[in-house]
Amino acid sequence: MGNHSLTLLLLILSIATTISAHNITEILSSNPDYSQYNNFLSQTKLADEINSRQTITVLVLNNAAFSSITSSHPLSVVKKILSLLILLDYFDNTKLHQLTNGTTLSTTLFQTTGNAVNNIGSVNITDLKGGKVGFGSAAPGSKLDSSYSKSVKQIPYNISVLEITAPIIAPGILTAPPPSSSVNLTALIEKAGCKTFASLISSNGLIKTFQSTADKGLTIFAPNDEAFKAKGVPDLTKLSNAELVSLLQYHAAAKYLPIGSLKTTKDPISSLATNGAGKFDYTVTTAGDSVTLHTGVDSSRIADSILDSTPLAIYSVDSVLLPSELFATSPSPAPEPAGAPSPTPASAPSPADAPTPLPASPPAPAGESPDGAPADAPSTAAEKSTGKSAGVNVKATGVFTVAVTALSAFVVSFVFMS
Repeated sequence: MGNHSLTLLLLILSIATTISAHNITEILSSNPDYSQYNNFLSQTKLADEINSRQTITVLVLNNAAFSSITSSHPLSVVKKILSLLILLDYFDNTKLHQLTNGTTLSTTLFQTTGNAVNNIGSVNITDLKGGKVGFGSAAPGSKLDSSYSKSVKQIPYNISVLEITAPIIAPGILTAPPPSSSVNLTALIEKAGCKTFASLISSNGLIKTFQSTADKGLTIFAPNDEAFKAKGVPDLTKLSNAELVSLLQYHAAAKYLPIGSLKTTKDPISSLATNGAGKFDYTVTTAGDSVTLHTGVDSSRIADSILDSTPLAIYSVDSVLLPSELFATSPSPAPEPAGAPSPTPASAPSPADAPTPLPASPPAPAGESPDGAPADAPSTAAEKSTGKSAGVNVKATGVFTVAVTALSAFVVSFVFMS
């Protein structure tokens, strides 16, 4: 077998491995010893965050080790501990025993929450020799209270699942945050540059609705102040009180949606405005780290995370979200084909004979467009500059996968014929 052929085959297999997705829920479901750990990954939405990452290591605990945490701490604390067990790097059995200088610090998902100071969101991994590897908080003075037990699953170099003996406890991580109902939502939203939205939800009494919903799960999409000044935003003073309330309710969902969940969700998201008379929902597309909400009337990019603390998430968005139930317009007439003669005054229908315009069609699902209609225009600056939409990316991925499969078959055939 020629070296060139072998190199090409290995390259193709590497590409195929890289584009394969992983599902932590499925990986852990095959072992009942991790049922509690797996269940809490889903409850806290960390499973979605793990699945959205391309390179990650999950340190798992069996039911006996994990129950010491779940039996005595609220969900918010359990989530912080779980976040500290999810490393943003790839470690397997071999790498653990070949650490440079015998020790390293690895960043975790807890560090990305914004609640970690200094090295609180990192984990110390040290090769203790004799086949033993210790784990502990990277905070100064912390002990290596946990150790490596065994390898559970690896998809090099995408995801690695390793069992450890005990939770990793960083200083202050066991302190529960205040209940969501005590969080000053108005102050948080105002401080993030969304004063207009904060004023509207306060003056219309919706802040009380948001507060009462928060403890059971709430996500708020707050338009920044510039969004209300943008061209095309309706004059809010001309809306009835009921319409204004529905518009504001449309900017919140009665569930906790961390950014990882938003990136992986495929179904439309219902809002607080959803009722029997209208869906009042939106769909989500992702391009890299950019997340965009689509209402059927307009689109808005999530600009920043204001708060992400189970069970409450607040984001600032670039545009006011306009539900089609309130702001749908009739479709524009199709342009005349090039060279087609214009109707003469005698043949043109009179206003009295003109057919009644049809009501606006409901928005097409994300990634689709009605037959004969052009696809939605790119909704983010990145999409506009590249000319690519989420739908195009999906198709391109499918075509690339088929091409890789076909090329792999060709190379294998070529190698064995050589």
